[in-house]
Amino acid sequence: MFFYYLTIGLLLAVLPGFVHLHLGFSPLWAGIAISSQYLATLATRSKAGRMTDGLGPRTTVLIGQVLGLLSGLCLIVAASFQSKAVACFVVLLISRLILGCGESCVATGANMWGLGRVDAAYAAQVISWSGIASYGAMAAGAPLGIWLETRYGLESIGAAALGVSVLNLALALPVAGVPVLRGAHLPFSRVLGRVSLHGLGLTLGTVGFAAIATFTGLYYASRHWTDPALALMLFGACFIVTRLLFAGAINRWDGFRIAMASFLLESAGLFVLWSATTHDVALAGAALSGCGFALVFPALGVEALKMVADQNHGAALGAYTAFLDLAMGMTSPIAGVIVGKFGYPAMFLCGSGAASCGFVLTLLLYHLGREPHACLSLTTLDRVEAGEAQ
Repeated sequence: MFFYYLTIGLLLAVLPGFVHLHLGFSPLWAGIAISSQYLATLATRSKAGRMTDGLGPRTTVLIGQVLGLLSGLCLIVAASFQSKAVACFVVLLISRLILGCGESCVATGANMWGLGRVDAAYAAQVISWSGIASYGAMAAGAPLGIWLETRYGLESIGAAALGVSVLNLALALPVAGVPVLRGAHLPFSRVLGRVSLHGLGLTLGTVGFAAIATFTGLYYASRHWTDPALALMLFGACFIVTRLLFAGAINRWDGFRIAMASFLLESAGLFVLWSATTHDVALAGAALSGCGFALVFPALGVEALKMVADQNHGAALGAYTAFLDLAMGMTSPIAGVIVGKFGYPAMFLCGSGAASCGFVLTLLLYHLGREPHACLSLTTLDRVEAGEAQ
């Protein structure tokens, strides 16, 4: 998880500026370049979930890592076309699409691989630590990508991504797989229906993260502030520390309660970013946002997995995570339009409002989960729905 998302993070802070400032495209096209990866991931989540349940998590992860390697090769090719803006942009999009397809396999497969190696009671910790690996890697990859691009150009990022992908594949190959669970497999549409509200909450929580991850560099440049990588690193550090310290609280206090507290904290952090007039205040907003966003995914994810039986967990996790891709895919181009009309701070205000809506939705889910009908055996329900589908 860490090494795959490190290759994603390498371009995260560099790509918008490269497309807008170097290739000469508008901020909207810069957002499209970022969002293309997440749209590809969104389109392949259901397939990755079914592959995980049918072929096993290990096989799914290895397929995703090969796709990541191919994406790195395409990035090197794109760097050779920098003098031809349109050709360079097209190859960049192809690289992003391949990277997105690989992400769906690695993210779903690695989570289920981890869950298959431990008792179900540790689901929150596995999901939390997988998130530490992914988001921590993106936070580490962003400043590394800025440094590489500044000193050696886009070619160096492609070479680094290719090297990391080869290393990642070599590390994964010797790791043993886990048994494939047998039982009634629900159609993906049924699984999606079970976890859609949880996923919508994840979407609302991810809007602010997408804004921070995509446009922090350009936001800093518009304010004539230096070192945007510091804000990204602080966001990532607070994210990791919060998950390490409080992942166990999900089992103790209930996923919905933790999610509600997280949404409030994230909303406050994004509001601070919107209102920031100095670099230090912006850093404080990034830190609060990182703390708030940290537990949204595992808290709602644990509750989403409770909606299906074990043999459908891969599909459920794929469907649930697809809402994160939806948020990342939609936010970047929409934020590009918002930036063009209202300036960079406005996107953080939108993210704060989205997190507040996430709080309201989670509150409703919490009360719905306490209704008596929620205690119906999911194993029985899965068998009935699987039989109906057949």
